[in-house]
Amino acid sequence: MGKLLIKNGRVIDPASRRDGPADVLIENETISAVGENLEAADAEVLDASGMVVAPGFIDIHVHLREPGFEHAETIETGARAAAAGGFTRICAMPNTNPVNDCATVTGYILEQARRFAAVKVHPIGAITQGSEGKELAPIGTLKAAGAVAISDDGQPVMNARVMRRAMELARSFGLTVVQHCEDLNLSAGGDMHEGVESVRRGLGGIPACAEDVMVARDLLLAELTGARYHVAHLSTKNSMAMVAYAKLRGLPVTCEVTPHHISLRDVDTVPYDSNYKMKPPLRSAEDVAALIDGIAKGVVDAIATDHAPHTGYQKMQEFERCPFGIIGLETALAIALDRLVHPGHITLLRLVELFTTGPASVFGLPCGRLAPGETADVTIFDANLEWTYDVNQSYSKSKNTPFHGRRFRGAPMVTIVDGKVVWSRVPLARSAGGAAPPVLSGAAGATG
Repeated sequence: MGKLLIKNGRVIDPASRRDGPADVLIENETISAVGENLEAADAEVLDASGMVVAPGFIDIHVHLREPGFEHAETIETGARAAAAGGFTRICAMPNTNPVNDCATVTGYILEQARRFAAVKVHPIGAITQGSEGKELAPIGTLKAAGAVAISDDGQPVMNARVMRRAMELARSFGLTVVQHCEDLNLSAGGDMHEGVESVRRGLGGIPACAEDVMVARDLLLAELTGARYHVAHLSTKNSMAMVAYAKLRGLPVTCEVTPHHISLRDVDTVPYDSNYKMKPPLRSAEDVAALIDGIAKGVVDAIATDHAPHTGYQKMQEFERCPFGIIGLETALAIALDRLVHPGHITLLRLVELFTTGPASVFGLPCGRLAPGETADVTIFDANLEWTYDVNQSYSKSKNTPFHGRRFRGAPMVTIVDGKVVWSRVPLARSAGGAAPPVLSGAAGATG
């Protein structure tokens, strides 16, 4: 595959706490050197002046829809969208058709990813058969087939006894249990966050306590079983406080927050616009402030998109009837920069941690570092590039997003997987040998 030399970037590697000017030399599929003023004969040169060079980003919560719902997304199209968002690895949730509750489906996902995906895909297996919350799936078999965690995401495990048994088995196999925390009895019939805004719009409310009750129950079970437990798309102030307390007590508990839950509030919901319908719903301003505070204080382990594609005909129904969820792979970094870094809540080092070493540690993935000997998965981004998101140019098959037409500051520029450039915002005219390296500027399909 040859050599690629990334010159003049600001290298940020949370694992080593490196943050400063450096070059990165890639040989074949491996990082061979990181340091200043590197030279390499016959290497292609990519100039990253003014940009951040980071370990490849990891999204631990993505819905790829394949098998079964290829009309909304496929492994190939979802992976392309991931690459355009700066992600080099994504973890696929099991709510497909059939559900990923057996080695056959896990193997199918891995094979499709090997053949068609621009980035690396890690399947997440189901907790229960068919994600019905009754009988446990063959957890050990799922791990042997390649599953990196277990979850019934979208269908919370309501039965506490079933969840306890799942945690006990997951612990014995070294897997993390990921829970969509929602008490379905409390949230039944709801379409948006329960509060003044839901009353004003005449829509059924989903109370914050529907999430809080499930988080509280599962934290007790995690303490009982000693299992690694992960709260998906955490959205309320009380849930954040409970996770923070559990961590202080030394429990193996982690959590993620989505970009849309830190950038939008229930009051921002455009009346009856289904692109604002998601689960958990957009919460109150107080909840949003608590999420940002939890990120700043180190409680949150990862930013994850919960990329949930739905076709236009699915979303173009009455608000009460259309499915929950939005796409998010291509806007995640920009939103995080906009809401967290530019206002001064966190540093760029912390931001990169939330996209790399943080999510890698949640599932124990052997990645997220930018150092000699590591696999050459690299994300290059410009923290200040001004651009406008046009969902019609999205690589995803679905276009359900509330961020269409939104102006952003900061964007992914180049995504490198196994030493190969799989996506770039502008055409790359890389140079070899002693030729002057090109400078990346502008944004394809964007206004700047």
